[in-house]
Amino acid sequence: MELLLVRHGLPLRVDNSASGLEADPALSVLGERQAEALADWLVDGPAAAPIAAVYASPKLRAQGTVAPLAQRLGLEVIIEPRVIEYDVGENEYIPIEELKGTPAWAEMVAAGIPDPEVFQAQVVAGMEAIIAAHPGGRVVVGCHGGVVAAYLAHLMGIPEPMFFEAHYTSINRVMAASSGHRSVVSMNELAHLQVAKVPLSDYQK
Repeated sequence: MELLLVRHGLPLRVDNSASGLEADPALSVLGERQAEALADWLVDGPAAAPIAAVYASPKLRAQGTVAPLAQRLGLEVIIEPRVIEYDVGENEYIPIEELKGTPAWAEMVAAGIPDPEVFQAQVVAGMEAIIAAHPGGRVVVGCHGGVVAAYLAHLMGIPEPMFFEAHYTSINRVMAASSGHRSVVSMNELAHLQVAKVPLSDYQK
């Protein structure tokens, strides 16, 4: 089967410090455009093929990214809680491009992610459950940059789970054989944004 891992589109900035509520931003206007371009590409693009199911993490930004695709296909978005990002519980969300170059970014890089082995094991279990549920099918999973990196690192035998940065709505393809063999076919496909002339981020220079 073919597994298409899609990082969410550009989300809004959310600061719930005052209320203490968990930050769960929806997509920004640009993020919505990215999601529509993704749907156009996967349904009507040159490499379009039947899609058996559409999954997403519980976060709004992941669900919103694959919602246009699911609607075009007449499918319900299936929530898989194990493909959620590692920042669960945080009450502030700042897009990574805005963070880069700031003291907060330096602190994040130095600290790393909490419990990386636990996080990666959870992600792998979620992805493998999706694979098992759709033998021979093509499945799209709307998730997060950390989730994409952690799963691909597992498949490629890379010890650092955050070894690369998946871009907004990038497509990352994995072929999964019934024998258990997994192959990483591509990383950070962005042709859908390039063809639609939709920028990657508001923060591009």
